[in-house]
Amino acid sequence: MNLHKRARLTPRGRALLVQRMLTGLRAEDAAHAVGVSVRTAYKWLRRFREEGESGLLDRSSRPHSCPHGTSSDQVAQLIQLRRSRHTYRQIAQVLGVAVSTVARRLKQACVHRLAELERAPVVVRYEYPNAADLLHLYIKKLGRFWRPGHRVTGDRQQGCDGAGWEFVQVAIDDASRLAFTSLHPDERGSSACRALLQAVRYYRGLGIRFERVMTDNGACYRSHSFRRLCARLALKHIRAKPYTPRTNGKAERFIQTSLHE
Repeated sequence: MNLHKRARLTPRGRALLVQRMLTGLRAEDAAHAVGVSVRTAYKWLRRFREEGESGLLDRSSRPHSCPHGTSSDQVAQLIQLRRSRHTYRQIAQVLGVAVSTVARRLKQACVHRLAELERAPVVVRYEYPNAADLLHLYIKKLGRFWRPGHRVTGDRQQGCDGAGWEFVQVAIDDASRLAFTSLHPDERGSSACRALLQAVRYYRGLGIRFERVMTDNGACYRSHSFRRLCARLALKHIRAKPYTPRTNGKAERFIQTSLHE
């Protein structure tokens, strides 16, 4: 525990005070030498005799007992009622305690949110068995550099203002993890269409003709031009579930691995 700013004695100073008193120095003289009261000197001497050197350490200001505090039985009832989906106010009315007490105790037990009472959903991992079954398409926004950045120079003050952005479209086969990337100036629907065409041509050169393409819900993938292109290429367009990036996690994992390496 950290000492407060106005502490007269550290644990080492308290040990020195006790040592002087045990060697025969009067409590008044020992207390005067270190700038504390006689009562304080006797307090440290008593704690040393009862607990040894550990008694000279700082303690919490929390009281040893709190008769008016929430009992363990009440806390157990709080948690049980909360697991039955009762609200804070309902629990307070049933047990006759304050709503703030209910909130504090439930937070300490990590059951203050209803979402924490639900079972974690089972992770469903999917993988198509054959190449060409599913193509993941994902976009990554990267800053453009016209000179070395802070990762090279170590200077964060000198930025590259006005350099702009570049957009990398990543295509990856679900089964084989064979990837293809293309660089584009923006993230519009026309750029997404060009990225899909380039990826399809690349994979067809390897003898792979896809049946499905999965993207997120970005505006470029929801555009009419991208929808028409998927229909022309006979690709079934699958969109990832909103706010669930792990659905398209293979593409995201490829991007992070590429950035780190």
